[in-house]
Amino acid sequence: MAVSGALLQSVMRNPLADPGLTGVSSGASVTVLLIMLVFPNFGNWVPLAAMVGGTVAVTIVYALAWKKNGISPVRIILAGVAVNAIFGGITGLLSILYSDKLPAALQWMNGSLSGKGMTDVYTLLLYSIFGWIAALFCIRSANLLALGEKVAVNLGENTNKIRIILSLVAVYLAAVSVSVVGLLGFVGLVVPHMARLIVGSNYRLLMPMSMVMGAVVLLIADTIGRSLFAPLDIPAGIVMAMVGGPYFLYLMRKGDM
Repeated sequence: MAVSGALLQSVMRNPLADPGLTGVSSGASVTVLLIMLVFPNFGNWVPLAAMVGGTVAVTIVYALAWKKNGISPVRIILAGVAVNAIFGGITGLLSILYSDKLPAALQWMNGSLSGKGMTDVYTLLLYSIFGWIAALFCIRSANLLALGEKVAVNLGENTNKIRIILSLVAVYLAAVSVSVVGLLGFVGLVVPHMARLIVGSNYRLLMPMSMVMGAVVLLIADTIGRSLFAPLDIPAGIVMAMVGGPYFLYLMRKGDM
């Protein structure tokens, strides 16, 4: 999820970009909830369903953001807000229609590691390895976009093609994360900024650092949720929202964004 956020921030050249804002997480959550609540017998298809939902969402966003001269990063953000609202409404509708089955999905909706075992680790690792390798191959393209549209074009690069490829990798990584762990807010938004404070903006260092810090931050959030409110087990997603929001505002005040 952290690597996905780092890639999307490069694609849009916007520090506010993350899988949640661009509709990826909400699109994936709708398809996953459909399986959890409506077709529980197809539980093995959750990762694939999440990828399909995330891809559909980001395709709609890019279709709405496309102009004659290409894709506008600002329009991507605006389209993402609209698509998020639509898929959020669908999620709410499913929650009402299948309220009797909702308790089983609540932990997932809040981004919880509770009940996860080595089977989930192996599942996540199997899919993630391909995404991580693809992300490492995207380092040069991400650095080119970070230099600016005009610089990349002057170097003979097709920026629209680069944006689409990087976005597909980001969608894949975010969808895999959502399918196994659930909705994790602020991981894809805050962690890349934390990594930049340590290693700078070069994606050769930023990408691996985001991978490591994403894992560390989530582990700390899960530990806090399990120990600080014991015997209650607060989902890591809730802890991330409570801590990530103020930290994000701190970065804005400090001027790092």
